[in-house]
Amino acid sequence: MQELIDKLKAEAGLTDEQAKQAIITIKKFVVEKFPMLEGAIDNVFGGE
Repeated sequence: MQELIDKLKAEAGLTDEQAKQAIITIKKFVVEKFPMLEGAIDNVFGGE
């Protein structure tokens, strides 16, 4: 997940905390829409 955080910081100009919050928000959204993918999403983004 750190690679994605670094990419968001570099390309979107986000702070470390903003990048982490963006990932958490996206993760929650995807799990909400596709609950059957929760295990795969946790593997990609890490469990929270």
